[in-house]
Amino acid sequence: MDDVTDIYREYGDERLPPGQHQTDDFPVLSKSGTPSWTAETWSFDVWGAVEEDRSFDLDEFRALPSTTQRQDFHCVTGWSTFDCEFTGVPFSTIAERAGVTDDAVHVMFHALDGYTTDLPLSECLREGVLFAYELGGDPLPEPHGGPLRVVTPHKYAYKGAKWVDGVEFLSETERGYWERRGYSASANPWNEERYG
Repeated sequence: MDDVTDIYREYGDERLPPGQHQTDDFPVLSKSGTPSWTAETWSFDVWGAVEEDRSFDLDEFRALPSTTQRQDFHCVTGWSTFDCEFTGVPFSTIAERAGVTDDAVHVMFHALDGYTTDLPLSECLREGVLFAYELGGDPLPEPHGGPLRVVTPHKYAYKGAKWVDGVEFLSETERGYWERRGYSASANPWNEERYG
């Protein structure tokens, strides 16, 4: 298992970002509650500035090369949970499968509940950015984003869309749901970049 909990060393010496408190719990937050879905109809779609649009059903997605990592999880509301064990498909694997074109500079994640969030492509290609479908060796619980969520250990967790069902590669910057409502586009926990 890869260990990426030392990602904080890029920003300073403290594992717990300023303004955060550590909790052993994993609170559940969302903009509108847990959406409904079925394994038979769920799909994960990839489109935009790519050589080939791709679509994966649940079994196809879980058959992709995966990794398990221990990550810290930082919520913009002020709590952090350490050593979350996520299993999933690295973002870079999806980018390679779709063949990201040279004009791709930004990414928009799309979710079953209509949620969106954005990041520069370079931030998504970092180690640790996963499309996670397991937590602690078990299927990701639906309240935490199952069947699939994005995890972004170097960002506040609103950058990690729950119930993600698509990723769009963009040639220009666009803003997601909370970013359009005043949240930080960069979302660096160690710099307390909570609001734009």
